[in-house]
Amino acid sequence: MSAPGRTPMIAPSILSADFAHLAAEAAAVGSAEDRPGADWLHVDVMDAHFVPNLTLGLPVVESLLKATDIPLDCHLMIEDPGTWAPPYAEAGAANVTFHAEATDDPSAVARDIRAAGAAAGLSLKPGTPLDGYLEILRDFDTLLIMSVEPGFGGQKFIPEVLDKVRAIRKIVDSGQLRLTVEIDGGINADTIEQAAEAGVDCFVAGSAVYGASDPGVAVEALRAQAAAAAVGHRA
Repeated sequence: MSAPGRTPMIAPSILSADFAHLAAEAAAVGSAEDRPGADWLHVDVMDAHFVPNLTLGLPVVESLLKATDIPLDCHLMIEDPGTWAPPYAEAGAANVTFHAEATDDPSAVARDIRAAGAAAGLSLKPGTPLDGYLEILRDFDTLLIMSVEPGFGGQKFIPEVLDKVRAIRKIVDSGQLRLTVEIDGGINADTIEQAAEAGVDCFVAGSAVYGASDPGVAVEALRAQAAAAAVGHRA
């Protein structure tokens, strides 16, 4: 279960947005008089090497930073994060996450990201065990657990990854780590409650937000759903 009293974070993924109107799509999930808006804006960076898809890179992130005040959560599905991750932090991203599978020294990459001014996140593919990384998680601010194979949006949620969420939640709640537990892949109205019950803090949602008639309302509905599930589980 998520930490008592903690409001679930919602991070809409612009992978599901209209790339021709990214400033407007960011504004659609921003704050309004009747709602706080998204907590983070999730930006999937893919290089066609670490994953087969190719999306966007640093120039688009720099443009987005000028167009929105929503903190950017950059998820780098790329090779050689040691070289390419720090510039996203230097540009002004709030959180920069890279894949454990893409480097032999995740802690060194995390140190460089933090030194450049951003929080550092580590992401694990669905089939990557948590155990091999427990010793280095103190070097990170975020653990992003993939609930689909990275590379494409719109995939089906893999519920088995929630075992990793439950395991890290116990460690965080015991006070051994200070870490935001994030999940990405197939999060929607049908899956967010089980993820919240398992202990997720931050939920990346793509088509569930940008496929809705009002993305801002969709963000609030998902947040309320996650909060209710977490409270119900604690009860």
